[in-house]
Amino acid sequence: MRRDLASSFATAASSSSAADALRGWWDDVNESPQCQDAAFFSLAAAYALVSAVALIQLVRIQRRVPEFGWTTQKVFHLMNFLVNGVRALVFGFHVHVFLLRAKVYKLVLLDLPGLLFFSTYTLLVLFWAEIYHQARSLPTDKLRPAYIAVNTIIYVVQVCIWIYLGINDNAVVELASKIFIVAVSFVALLGFSVYGGRLFVLLRRFPIESKGRQKKLYEVGTVTAICVTCFLIRCVVVALSAFDADVSLEVLDHPVLDFFYYMLAEILPSALVLFVLRKLPPKRVSAQYHPIN
Repeated sequence: MRRDLASSFATAASSSSAADALRGWWDDVNESPQCQDAAFFSLAAAYALVSAVALIQLVRIQRRVPEFGWTTQKVFHLMNFLVNGVRALVFGFHVHVFLLRAKVYKLVLLDLPGLLFFSTYTLLVLFWAEIYHQARSLPTDKLRPAYIAVNTIIYVVQVCIWIYLGINDNAVVELASKIFIVAVSFVALLGFSVYGGRLFVLLRRFPIESKGRQKKLYEVGTVTAICVTCFLIRCVVVALSAFDADVSLEVLDHPVLDFFYYMLAEILPSALVLFVLRKLPPKRVSAQYHPIN
């Protein structure tokens, strides 16, 4: 009996020592300037690469159809270029960003690209909604105003929150800001689920021999899955960070968490979507290629 107790105590002590050693290693990694630089410079390089790919694709589209104005496809690639370019700059100067004295400036630099990411990818939802409504002979005149109105409300509310935090650094308002980001991400998730799902079902009902059916099914299904997943990750991680400081994304000493979060929530989804939608538009005007008026 005594031997069993002694063995149990020894095992518990060994497990505790291993946990303490792991925690100490994790703290050393997070607090290491070398690890921080490696994580954030890697993010900056990855964002810069995605931004360059989006710009190259935009130039290719413009050269292919120079007679068209700013189509949905062109705007989508332009916004991808801007979002990823801004992120690359922010993480390229991560030491200065995370150590800004006024916390509100740091929040603006970290959260604004996230809102632009929302606007960029909900543009796809708008495009799919227009196709779906046209295919079902439903009115489309309110879709674009709804997209503009939703984005305007989101930016106005967020700017008001930033202004208040600039005047009064309030923990409750900062919490509300994170919950607001979660709500915005959920709106995008819902949009992709509804219109991506509807368009996918609609395409499946087309005859098997329909030209381009299989390719469009692949595009819509893949992009819907990618975007639902990335916005779900954003919802979960930002919600956790709102209530647990150990999951905060706004501090310099969480480089590993930041690396995997931004890689899974923005970089990989952007790269995959750009790859899936890499096909250039036809030279002739088609029913599915609409200029933005």
